[in-house]
This record gives sequence, C-alpha cells and structure tokens, in this order.
Amino acid sequence: MKHCLPGNWPALTGRYALARKIPKMPLLFFMLSCLLFNAVGLAQQKTITGTVTNQETKEPLAGVSITVSGTQRGTQTDNTGRFSISATNGSTLVFSYVGFLDTELKTSGQTNVSIALTPGTKGLGEVVVIGYGTQRKKDLTGSVATISSKDFQKGMITTPEQMIAGKIPGVSIISNGGAPGAGSTIRIRGGSSLRASNDPLIVVDGVPLDNGGVSGSPNSLSLINSNDIESFTILKDASAAAIYGTRASNGVILITTKKGTGGKLKVNFSSVNSISTLIKKVEVLNAAQFSAVVNANGTTAQKAMLGASNTDWQDQIYKNAFATDNNISFSGGINKLPYRVSLGFLNQDGILKTGYMQKASASIVVNPTFFQNHLKVDLNIKATTQQSRFANQGAIGGAISFNPTQPVYSSSNRFGGYFEYLDPATATGLTNLAGRNPVGLLNQRIDKGTPTRSIGNLQLDYKFHFLPELRANLNLGYDISKGTGTVFVSDSAASDYLAGGTGGQNNQYKQTKTNSLLEFYLDYAKNFPRIKSRIDVLGGYSYNNYLTTNYSFASYNAKGVKYPNTDPNFPFNKPENTLISYFGRLNYSYNDRYLLTATIRRDGSSRFAAANRWGLFPSVALAWNMKDDFFAKTNAVSEFKLRVGYGITGQQDGIGNYDYLSSYALSASNATYQFGNVFYQMYRPSGYNPNIKWEQTATSNIALDFGFLNNRINGSIDLYYKKTTDLLNSIPQPAGTNFSAFIIANVGDMENKGVEFNVNVQAIRKKNFTWDASFNVTYNKNTITNLTVVPKDVNYVGFPTGTIAGGIGGQFVFINSVDYGKNTFFLYKQVYDKAGKPVEGVFEDLNKDGIINQNDLYRSQRADPSVFMGFTSNFTYKKWNAGFVMRASFDNYVYNNNYSQTGTKNQILGNASVLYNASVSYLNTNFVGNSLELLSDYYIQNASFLRMDNLTIGYNVGSVFRNKATLRLNANVQNVFVLTKYKGLDPELSGGIDNNVYPRPRIFALGINLDF
Repeated sequence: MKHCLPGNWPALTGRYALARKIPKMPLLFFMLSCLLFNAVGLAQQKTITGTVTNQETKEPLAGVSITVSGTQRGTQTDNTGRFSISATNGSTLVFSYVGFLDTELKTSGQTNVSIALTPGTKGLGEVVVIGYGTQRKKDLTGSVATISSKDFQKGMITTPEQMIAGKIPGVSIISNGGAPGAGSTIRIRGGSSLRASNDPLIVVDGVPLDNGGVSGSPNSLSLINSNDIESFTILKDASAAAIYGTRASNGVILITTKKGTGGKLKVNFSSVNSISTLIKKVEVLNAAQFSAVVNANGTTAQKAMLGASNTDWQDQIYKNAFATDNNISFSGGINKLPYRVSLGFLNQDGILKTGYMQKASASIVVNPTFFQNHLKVDLNIKATTQQSRFANQGAIGGAISFNPTQPVYSSSNRFGGYFEYLDPATATGLTNLAGRNPVGLLNQRIDKGTPTRSIGNLQLDYKFHFLPELRANLNLGYDISKGTGTVFVSDSAASDYLAGGTGGQNNQYKQTKTNSLLEFYLDYAKNFPRIKSRIDVLGGYSYNNYLTTNYSFASYNAKGVKYPNTDPNFPFNKPENTLISYFGRLNYSYNDRYLLTATIRRDGSSRFAAANRWGLFPSVALAWNMKDDFFAKTNAVSEFKLRVGYGITGQQDGIGNYDYLSSYALSASNATYQFGNVFYQMYRPSGYNPNIKWEQTATSNIALDFGFLNNRINGSIDLYYKKTTDLLNSIPQPAGTNFSAFIIANVGDMENKGVEFNVNVQAIRKKNFTWDASFNVTYNKNTITNLTVVPKDVNYVGFPTGTIAGGIGGQFVFINSVDYGKNTFFLYKQVYDKAGKPVEGVFEDLNKDGIINQNDLYRSQRADPSVFMGFTSNFTYKKWNAGFVMRASFDNYVYNNNYSQTGTKNQILGNASVLYNASVSYLNTNFVGNSLELLSDYYIQNASFLRMDNLTIGYNVGSVFRNKATLRLNANVQNVFVLTKYKGLDPELSGGIDNNVYPRPRIFALGINLDF
C-alpha cells in the first residue's frame, strides 16, 4: 500500500522513474474464479412469472423494473409486459416505472401474478443508482438527484449535459459557445478549487472518465451519443460522493445508458432536423458612422483609407446552419439474452461559416442472467468517431474590428482575391500588424480533427447460491481514444504569407489515450425482520490507470517543405498516472425510519510522492423518516425525511503527473549559450515541489425531503457548507533559483455556503389532461479564507487572474484574495459627470494620496452568480404534449472586453497605416484609449438574466403502417429568448469575460419518433 504503479513496468529514467515504484496488483480476485460459478443452491428459491399492465389503458408495460425488496436482485418486463424473477417465499416484489406509482406485492406461494400500475408520480420505493450499486430512494441519506430520459431537454442535443441544464438545484451548466459540439462548463455547488480542476467526476455505466479533452474533438463529452442515455444521477454532497474519494470534491455525475429489455424485437427510429440562426451581433459602427469619425478626427492619410463599400463583416462570416441527428436502435432478447444495439449519425453545421461536426456512433449492450438469476452479466460497448472542421474563430474578432468601408474582395488575385491592407515597402507586400480579412481567415484555413473514442465495460454480478444475501461484483472497463488532425493554410493566405510563396501551413497532430479500470467489491444485504433492521455492507478495491501519448511533429509550409529548426526534441511524450483505492460502505435501516450510511475510501495516487501519496476520505450520514412518527394518521403527508451528513473528499485533477519530481528540459530557442559562433540550447531545471499533496474538501449537509398528497407535491431543501483546505495553487519561485517562475503547492483555504430548494408538482392529473411543473433555486456564496502560509497575512493583496485583450502585455480584471469570492473584479472606480457620462481618464483616488495607480484598484462584484434558478413545465392533452424549460441567474457580472478593447478613438485612429472599426460604446464615451481605461469598472455590466432554454410541442399520432408501428411528432425551439440588462452578445459566460465569443444560435427543430 505504499506505491501506486505496477511493478512489472520497465525501468525508466527521469520523469518516468516513477514507474519503478509501483507494486504488482493484489491477487485478491482468485476467489471470484472459485465462487463465480458455484451452482449449489441452498436457499429455497421460486421462479415467479407474471404480467404488468397499465391500470387505465389495460395495455402491457415494457421496461418495468421489478426488484426483490431488501436485495439487489431485479429484472425488467419484456415488450409484452411479462417478467420472470427468482424470489424466496414471503418476499416482497417492488414494481417501478417512470410515470407510474410504485407498487409492492408480497409473495405467498404464488408462481404467476398479474399487476396493474397506476399512473402518477414515482413513489418512495424508486430505485436510484448510487456509487457502486443502487438504493431505494426512501433509504437515501445523502444529497442525490436523478433525472430520467422522460425529463430530458429535447431538441438538437449534441452533448449529453445539455439535456439536464436547469433541471437540478445546485448544478450550473453553462454552454461554452455555439460551435458544433462545444460542450458546457459544469459546476456542482460552486467551484472547490482555484488552480486544480472544478469539473465533476463523470462515470458512464461504472467507468470513470478522464476529465482531459480528446485532441481533434470540440468536447470529449460530445463523443457520447445522447440518445443512448437512460438517466443522470448527481451525487452532490460528500456523504453521497465520498465513495469516490479523491475525485469527488466537485461532485459526481453517474450516467446510465439504456439496456436490453428482452422479449420480441423492438425497433426505434428517431430523427431530428434543425436550422440554427444567429440571434444577435456585437454592435459596432456602421460604414456611415465609421466614416464620420474618421473624417472628423483622422489625418489626411487616414481619410484616404476610407473605401466606398458598406460591409457588415459579421453578416459575411455567419450563416443559417442545418443539422440532422438520426438514430436507430434494436432491442429484445435472443434465447433469453436481452440486448440493445444502436446506431447514430449526427451532421451539424456551425453558424460560423466553414465549421461543422459529423459524428457516427454505435453501441452494443447485452445483459443476460444465468443460474436462476444468480449471475447477472452486463456488457456495454460504445464507440464513436467524429470528423470536425474547426472554423477559424479569429474571424469573430476580425469581423468586429475590420474596416466596414472596404469590400470583401479586391480586384487582384493576390492573397486569394480577398481585400487586405497592402504596403509595397514590406517584404510580403502586406501592411505589418494589420488585421486580416475575416472571410479570408475562414476560407483559407482548413483545420480538421478526426477523433475516435470507445468506452466499455464487462460487469459480472454474482449472488452466491449458498448465501444469496452476498454478492460479488467484478467490473472491467476501458476508455480509449485517438485524436488526429491536420491544419492546412494556403501559401497565398495573408495570415501566413511569406515572401516567395514559402508560407502557409501543412501540419498534423496526434494523441492517444488508454485508460483502464479494474474494480471488485463484495456486498452483503439482508433483512432482519425480528429486529426491524436491514443492513447492507460493501467493501472493494479499484485500480485506475491513465496513459496518454502525445506525438510531436515538425512544422511544414503549405507545399510540404519543412520549416527550419522545427524538428521536435522528442517524437512523443507519454504522461501516465495511476490511482489505487480501497473503499467500504455501510447502510443500516431500523424500522424503515432511522437510516445510517457510513463510507470510507483510501486512495493512492502516483501524482504525489510516497510520503503524501495516500489519502483517507470518510463520510457519515443519518436520516430520519418522520412520517410514521408525526403524520401516520394523515394521508396528506407522503414523505417527511430529515437528512444530515458530513464527509471529506479529495482533488488531484488539474495538476501535472510529475510535479513532485525534479526534471530538466531544453531551454527556449531564445535562451541559448554562445560557444564561439554557435548558439546552443541548454537543459534547464523545471520547478517542482516534493511536498505537494491532496487538496481536501469537507462538506456538511442538512436537508429535509417532503412529499404531500400521495407525493403529487414533493421536493427538498438542502443547506450545505464546503470547506476546502490545502488548496492546490500556483505560487512564485524566489528569484535566482534557476527554476520555473511558478510551482504548484498546497497553500490556502476556501469555503462555499449554500441553500438548495426544489419542488415538483402534479397540478393536474386527469385522463385527458395533465400538468406537471418543477422549480429549483440555488444560493451559493464562495469565500477565500486564506492564501498564504501565514493565515490572514494582511500584507498579501492576492493574486490576479482573468486576462483581457487590449493594451500592451496581459492585463487582469479579477483578483483572488482573502475574505472575497474567487474571480472578484479588481478595477478602477470610474468618475461620471452630471449627465451620467463617464469622464475620460478620471478615476476615484480611493486611498487619497493624490495619485491614480494600482493602489486605487478596488474589489467589487463577482463573475459567478449568487442565485440561479430553473423552471420546467409540461402539459398533455389527449394526444398532444407541450413543455418548456426556463433558467435564471442573478448577481453575476461580466466584463465587456469587446467594449473596452474596441470602444475608443485609438482603436479607430491609433494606427497610421490601418483603420479599425469600433464598438458603439465609443459613441457614449469618446474614450481615447489607454491602459488605465481598460481597467475601468465602467466595463463591468450586470449580466443577470432570464432565459427560455427550450420550448417543445408534440403529437402522438398513434398506430401507423397497419398497426405495426407507433409514430410521435414534435417541434422544438432552443434558446428561445433572453431577458437581461447586459449590453453584450450573451450574459451567460462561464469565465465572466466577453471577448470574441462564438454566439449561441437559436435552433428550430422538427423531430419524428417511430417504434416498431
């Protein structure tokens, strides 16, 4: 238990010497081969068969979950509503199905039963997925939220997380932009780190995913087919997530994909086709306004640069974009072998011209049972391949600032025929430092990525014949990806032009990732009726290995000629890290009222030195089902449960694999030593910290779950407190050490305090009309409590962050400092005249020393919201259905970098040989433009908003093709409207800085769904 990497790895040197420090994997699993196929049945089991129907329509229900109460044993109904399950005499069967009340049936010698389920809200017996197993909803002690496929957002969904945006309290999902497959920034209960990752751990069918991206893909999650997903389960507090230990500080998202149902062949085909349109453009001066400014203030030479055109460059780079998403699945059973096979194809164009993403996916799932349901096998294999062309997003900024009086094309064929600023005195014939034609930037760069990814696992779950309460579970999984791509830029393109036609690009990149998983656990679950108790004990082992290979290539021009001095120092680099874990959990229930959950996980990571390698992550939670104690005589109260929990989770993502090891690398090409007439690159030491260790987050949670009127009204309220210590932070090295300027160290503490509330209401539930609504709201306050080795060092201002464009060198608009939230704006206080107009170059002298300098910067608003909400409503009337999803955010602010960078006179007239366009903010300020003005709080704008994410209407046609299929139609609008005071493009930005953001389009979609 001292080391974390396999001892049979070859001996390596330097950074890879770590490989020698890891022992061989434990041989604890020989028991499985001895016991897995034990066919001795000592317990008296009976096979119970039956049929499940809809109480109202009398039709059979396919896919109903049937479990034996108090055990992990379960099955599902086939397409005819029939099922078969093994159970002891006197046990209770629990029937669960989305949209129906849960029903329990106690067996008393029957071998064939018929059950009719009542439409309504899912009851308290619902089984939900948790870490390493499942649990009844009524037995949960932690903060766990589940969203099933019937509640997903609809429409053109290219990445899975979009389906649950606005659905879950405490979970913020913000789109990274409108590019095809761009993905989202996901935050659960606020970020827990400053330097390390704030992304949650995502587990797909028991396989933890690497949070790193896949080269050539716009977003690694886009390589998962959303149509294959059955449900999301979010583990928010430490008592629920601590079973995942070191990777759970930012919460855990469990994704469960669809399984085989058995029975006759069932075919489903769905198609969604959409048009994306640009909603809003950055407001800039039109040609007339621009000419007026130049004629009034410019030099004679600058006035001569005005053209005769009236070009809206943003119109030139954007277009309406078509997308189609088609999926077909086959499910059923062959000789009692349930299976599901699916195929999908997505083709999505971006609204920024030349960009697109094509994705083909396939999945195979088989989930049979053997030995009278004692051995359950789940085999999941998912594979995806993409082909993307990435539009040159430099064209977005170029379209904002390019001269609107010039045409798109010139009369010359040079530089692809696009208009460019020319200067015959230069070697290239182009004006130095001039922006390039935005349309040329798009059309003359071909940046293609072709990633592939496969995620799969084989899970064997064996219930011992001689002790049916004991289960052994073995999970073997993998996550393999390969990313390749090419970048080609014509030698005639102005952006990469060199004299003599020797410019352009013809380069490639490549990366592979091979992540493997081995997990084994034993689970013992048993009811003790005499003492009114139920116990569930689990203990296991986990081995995770993450290996990446990054390939390096020389640079070539457009004609395939290698540029000098571009050969890589090494052809490839293979960073690797391993995580070994031991975990355990105890669930105890007394009288179905008093619940206890205790977990512990011990993690060892190769990212830390031996002295700090192992971390211990415990949690404990208690719950009290108070209904029978206080509301036993009333049916108005369905649920009333109090939950309290405390736990510790860890963090290691976002740091290097070898930050604790000393290493050397070649110096930069401009840092060389001269010997004679030759300059040599030398090896220089990199910064390292042998004392680096886990970042830890301790979370306390107290909550109340409630339900009224047979759970037609239900919800919860959670209060939480998260304290992160030993923050992984970037700190400067002392001058003269000859190391890198910064190293990663454990310095600082941070806390998040918050309240979550959600309520679900079945307002109307009649035969021909239903109305369901849900609402959630989250309040979160983030505060940094320490950033130095000496707590509360009053002399330390904090460290800046948040780089903006404009000025000379990087400038920052945020500061992280003690007693304030992360990403707090740190700017000058603008002075205004009596008319409310900002006064050019005048700021408040806050320290009253008569000088305006960095000592007058002050802390103000934060980029992150303090409150965000979600509201969902769904209606059905006979064969019609409709619904919408809305989200709101309050007290979040955005720095409008488009205004600050381009809204000045110097932007237009500051260059003697080029004219640039400006934002309309210039008309309101007449700012000249200097470095101090960039740091004016005038550019901070309130970005609170109300957004309708999704509006859907559908019609169930019913039977078609001579009753051989059923047909459903739907129409959908995404990004319907946004109400906000923010003056920029979009108020919803994860980073709090608005600068050349790819706009999120409005999407109009039509879809069909056929079931055969």
